[in-house]
Amino acid sequence: MPVSDPDLAKLLLAGQFLSEDQIRKAQVYAAEKSIAFSEALEELDLISDENLGLLVADSLKFPLVVLSKVHIPREILEIVPEVVAGRQKVLAFAKDQDGLKLAMVDPENSEIREFIAKKTGDRVLAYLATQKDFARAMALYKKDLQKTFDELLKDKVDQAGKAEGSDVPITELVNLLIEYAYHNRASDIHIEPEEKVSLVRFRIDGVLHDVLRLPRNLHEQLMSRIKVVAKLRTDEHLSAQDGKMQATLPEETLDIRVSVVPTIKGEKAVMRLLSSRARQFTLTDLGMTEADLEKVKSGFQKSYGMVLSTGPTGSGKTTTIYAILKILNTRERNIATIEDPVEYDIEGINQIQVNPKTNLTFADGLRAILRQDPNIIFVGEIRDGETAGIAVNSAMTGHLVLSTLHTNDAATSLPRLVDMDIEPFLIASTVNVIVAQRLVRKICENCRVSQTVAAGELAKRLPAGLLEKHFGAKDEFRLYVGKGCPVCHNTGYRGRIGIFEVLVMDDHLKEAVCAKADANSLRSEALKSGMTTMLEDGLQKAVRGLTTIDEVIRATKE
Repeated sequence: MPVSDPDLAKLLLAGQFLSEDQIRKAQVYAAEKSIAFSEALEELDLISDENLGLLVADSLKFPLVVLSKVHIPREILEIVPEVVAGRQKVLAFAKDQDGLKLAMVDPENSEIREFIAKKTGDRVLAYLATQKDFARAMALYKKDLQKTFDELLKDKVDQAGKAEGSDVPITELVNLLIEYAYHNRASDIHIEPEEKVSLVRFRIDGVLHDVLRLPRNLHEQLMSRIKVVAKLRTDEHLSAQDGKMQATLPEETLDIRVSVVPTIKGEKAVMRLLSSRARQFTLTDLGMTEADLEKVKSGFQKSYGMVLSTGPTGSGKTTTIYAILKILNTRERNIATIEDPVEYDIEGINQIQVNPKTNLTFADGLRAILRQDPNIIFVGEIRDGETAGIAVNSAMTGHLVLSTLHTNDAATSLPRLVDMDIEPFLIASTVNVIVAQRLVRKICENCRVSQTVAAGELAKRLPAGLLEKHFGAKDEFRLYVGKGCPVCHNTGYRGRIGIFEVLVMDDHLKEAVCAKADANSLRSEALKSGMTTMLEDGLQKAVRGLTTIDEVIRATKE
């Protein structure tokens, strides 16, 4: 940050963004974690990176640029060489009749501004970019300089085809696949055998994209290399195997979870990229509204009880729990987790990996944790009655228990616990709050356009009451879509955001649970108490231009 920590604290106080207690909490947290004050503010979910940038930019009298929302042409990016950009924290992002626009972590650095102006002969205009946003933008150099990654991959494929018996090109090819996936924000790499090719696909924003077709004769070499690095058996081709590996990138050391399974055409590998970027999300970043955020905070700020996150696989449950753990993780608390698998290493938290080979199950791990004097326990998933029973008893005896369930909505979680032979009165007295969620793709901000949609078209797809509530009594509505651009690879979407429903266990719901009410009755009671459904939350985000109606319906109806 181009302003000092004391000055930043004064700005936050003067603008009434934070209270003195919140600032003191962030200062203590920053000292404990040995991180910058600005990082502590974001990790504690006190202010977003963009809002912090706006505050600092306003105080310095420079405009803010959010590079993640801007398409930077290659010819503009290369005006400032990568070496200079990295060392001076400055890059060119646009050029028009006013001059060359520079994104700078420290826009007051007049020396580098004058140097670039002299070199280019252009008038330069300085914009503030946050450190976090700038670091992400530096990845553009990796993708665009010299050759595109597609060309590099093709070169490596040609080398590998010619250099039989050598594993060096294969090693480089695997490394390039990982690097290319990382810079395209992919969560998974799929390498699938087909009759004539080996197909490589990346999962980006929840959707699989074909990115490369490799010669079929390279497939076995790729599998062997991945197995070696992931410490799997290279002579085993008929059984499923799971392992882990690491890739050292300029930005971070990337943990990768590897799964290899036999198919009728050969072995298929899936590599899950566990980037620290996923750990940096706050509850606000995930898309939770202020009203829902307050409900969730009321649940996890208690020293006892249960906070449950529910939804299908891939709905972001674990990311939400990690965002909560990040807030709760202070030196005066003993936090322990039992997970399958442990996806992210969180400093200051004791994490246990489920291991069926040693009979270390969720239930056994939870029993062991209870003998470790914990304040807060995270159970990766409640799968059976035994784990549910121990978790509920833990929540009753002065522990805050966080966990996940596989249910379609918040209300269904309560009968699900009853089905696991948990007494209704125990559920009513231990559950603090239940968060149900889905992930929807965000409209690309670089190519977002509005369009009018006839009310009749939406009426066919949405309940009439909801339509009028969120859009009003009109014949047509204005909604948003992404038309496609280079930033979003012409998909119209970039990134994902959560849609949520948050059920708070109030007195009326407790009575309904004790009376063994069904999920529909519990849902109706929660709605009376002010719960916003996932569909409604999604519609609100569609009205604001964050996502599309199609995405919301897809996520809530599947």
